[in-house]
Amino acid sequence: MKRTMKPDSYLTIAPYGETEIIIQKSRFICRAKHVATEAEAVQFVQDVSKKHWDATHNCYAYHITETTQKSSDDGEPAGTAGRPILEVIHAKQCLYTAVVVTRYFGGIKLGAGGLVRAYSQGAAAAIEAAGLVKRMMHQQVVITFDYSFMGKMEHELHRTGYLLETPSFADKVSWAVWTPLGEEQKLIEQVTNWTHGQAVLSLGEAEYKDVPL
Repeated sequence: MKRTMKPDSYLTIAPYGETEIIIQKSRFICRAKHVATEAEAVQFVQDVSKKHWDATHNCYAYHITETTQKSSDDGEPAGTAGRPILEVIHAKQCLYTAVVVTRYFGGIKLGAGGLVRAYSQGAAAAIEAAGLVKRMMHQQVVITFDYSFMGKMEHELHRTGYLLETPSFADKVSWAVWTPLGEEQKLIEQVTNWTHGQAVLSLGEAEYKDVPL
């Protein structure tokens, strides 16, 4: 099976968000979850559907990669629930995102247009509850240097905007810094300059980090 490579950066949501809205006496429970795979999205939908087995509808959509997405009206008129949820995910430009909107019917029919608006509102509310984030691939650079450079390194590193771990102190200072993938060479050159070539630098893991929008 061909594996789809994740982009170096993408918009998504924070791990989880949940809220409720009432529209014409119908109760809509709106949930959004960051998912790493389609299997995880399917499991999320199944878990919500099991929890709310007595609901009138558990409508959902998920968008994993540009080519992996799905939506379901779960008994609502065709095109009035799942597709509107998916369109909201698209509008927010979110990948690796699953949304389930659970409806408990309140006795008042909304009509096709009303349903589209209700499920769109529910999806937007779920995503807002979770919060949008930009997930960017970062490279860890571990810097080891003599204590005499601590003041200089603190001053300079805090100016870079890179993600800094807590330094560890032993015979020398060891400080892990996360740079956006592709910018590690720039950091290496900066540190070499700051320490007159006396720091030891090594590359650690590469992984996604959330950065403020």
